[in-house]
Amino acid sequence: MSYQTAFTAPHHLAAQTGQQILDSGGTACEAMVAAAAMIAVQYPHMNGLGGDSFWLIAKPGQPPVAIDGCGAAALAIDVDAYRAGGDALPESGGSAAITMAGTVSAWQKALAINPGRKTLGELLSPAAVAAAQGIEVTQSLAAASEKTRPRFRGLDAFAHTFLPSGHLLQPGDTVVNPALAKTLNTLAEQGLDDFYRGGLAQRMAQDLAAAGSPITLADFHHHQARVMQPLTVQTSKGQLYNLGAPTQGIASLLILAIYDRLAAQAKTETDHVHLLVEATKQAFIIRDREAGDESCLTRPLQHWLDDSVVEQCTDQVSLTRALPWPHQAQPGDTVWMGATDKDGTMVSFIQSVYWEFGSGVLLPETGIVWNNRAKSFSLSAAHHNVLAPGKKPFHTLNPAYAELADGRRMVYGTMGGEGQPQTQSCLFSRYLYQNYPLRDAVAAPRWLLGRTWGDDTHHLRLEQALYDQCADALKQRGHDVIAVADRNELMGHAGAIVLDAQGAVTATSDPRSDGTSFSGSEDTGVSLNGENQ
Repeated sequence: MSYQTAFTAPHHLAAQTGQQILDSGGTACEAMVAAAAMIAVQYPHMNGLGGDSFWLIAKPGQPPVAIDGCGAAALAIDVDAYRAGGDALPESGGSAAITMAGTVSAWQKALAINPGRKTLGELLSPAAVAAAQGIEVTQSLAAASEKTRPRFRGLDAFAHTFLPSGHLLQPGDTVVNPALAKTLNTLAEQGLDDFYRGGLAQRMAQDLAAAGSPITLADFHHHQARVMQPLTVQTSKGQLYNLGAPTQGIASLLILAIYDRLAAQAKTETDHVHLLVEATKQAFIIRDREAGDESCLTRPLQHWLDDSVVEQCTDQVSLTRALPWPHQAQPGDTVWMGATDKDGTMVSFIQSVYWEFGSGVLLPETGIVWNNRAKSFSLSAAHHNVLAPGKKPFHTLNPAYAELADGRRMVYGTMGGEGQPQTQSCLFSRYLYQNYPLRDAVAAPRWLLGRTWGDDTHHLRLEQALYDQCADALKQRGHDVIAVADRNELMGHAGAIVLDAQGAVTATSDPRSDGTSFSGSEDTGVSLNGENQ
């Protein structure tokens, strides 16, 4: 059977790079690695080789497999020294660069699972050229430059690249990173394992030590990505899949499983939003109590998707009353991308350095910006997510996949830290319960519960059009509601691809991003921030 191909990404050059690999006969994983490298160059504030990635890979007629590309805390870290420094882990600088970068190892695993005939040079050279010649600064990158300037004061290597001449980036500026271009070319020539057990590893370990990071060469040598079974739950719409520990995939699946039992009550848009927000609260209570490094779980996360647990959560939801919500959320910057190839293999992929530009530590020899994912750890010895040597942090990243009851298959996801499960539930429910076209399911006004992006409030935020429609009624039910601008970036950069049983594809990206979606049919056209079918 011949399948139509498609690719969607929150930056148009990443989507274009991925689709070009598909059009030339590449596999979904080959296309995703090429796009992952490109978006690491184009969106350095949201992701990069110094961060983590997670994959769901679904071949037709086979159970999907997941890849955990999460890095663990340094093996030689002195936790007591961090406790002596205060109650919170640092946000920036070498002392915040605590966890290994796992994304490149996950690329390597993905290419082994879904191999093709493309060389690493073919996959990585577009990104290397872009890094050497320079990228055009987007509004998203410029805003991140302004927001992070106080946090990265004194980090000279970062400033040299991202604050040229001491000035904030402006849309339309050009940023070059020749060291990163050289790194990508080295990976193409020496292989991806050079990142962990070759010359690149040695240079990165030296730069991290000079920056004051506890990561050593032993951490590079120790790291391996992990292939695992995803979490799954059955709903009336089909079988849904997401990542297990250490991610919040459990929350994304729980929200939809709870809502599936409540959806018949949703007679209005206010009902729809209210029930999903209340389902989110129930899912986050379990997530915050249970999710983290797999070795520290009280029981397998799949347990929390049992019918009995979902039913207990459902019983806590009232159609007319909102439960109070004091939850403490975390900010996060991420990219989600999706692909489907000529063989019908679908990929749901997510990659991140956590906060904007991660720790702000730019390694001079390699041009890589290191993550600050360790901010997810607690310093409390009694907390299940307490910092410890070799331990993985709780992760907000969670790409999603669904095998629908009518034979369609769907990859979907978003950036946005705390907002990821909420945005996933929003687009999924609008598409499959409210019957929106896929493009509208992603583009329509969204909501976000809780503190995020450095904001200290716990409001339920509604984009303006949705606020005008539902705010009064939601307030009557007890929600603390405020409005934000329509198509606001804090609502995430979402995307989705749907492949039907006949091999036809529908793909879309988010108008809140700089992205697009492509498909590889005979009459291929580009739909910028729209739907391609």
